[in-house]
Amino acid sequence: MNNPRRVFLAAIPALMATRALAAEENYLPSKVYEFSKLPVHHGKTNTSRPVLDGLTHENCRIELHESDLAPGNRPHPPHHHAHEEMFFVRQGTIEVTIKGKISKAGPGSVAFIASNDEHGIRNVGNDHAQYFVLAIHRPGDKES
Repeated sequence: MNNPRRVFLAAIPALMATRALAAEENYLPSKVYEFSKLPVHHGKTNTSRPVLDGLTHENCRIELHESDLAPGNRPHPPHHHAHEEMFFVRQGTIEVTIKGKISKAGPGSVAFIASNDEHGIRNVGNDHAQYFVLAIHRPGDKES
């Protein structure tokens, strides 16, 4: 007669190995992401190109995408979330609002948004603004 507890305990190593393999599939590989080969998503006021989305060896999820925002527009209303975020401006001028404080950011500028700080972006230039957004999610962060 099989002991259910013994069967369960014997299965634990196999379950752990399966979970580890599944997690490895989400780890980001070392590679070059060619800009010209990235898919393009079109929104009402912007286009975006997802670059990467996956786990680091410390199980932090990082997501990177490039956005192209039309003059005078914002991608969405000001908001906040648990993960940290950085904006790297390639071209144009964006206005970044962080906790009510407004700053302009031009080519080469970087904005860092700490966890749960309300923030927003608007293109204040006459041309399209292009910038990369890097989101850093710690294990256990809830999406919002």
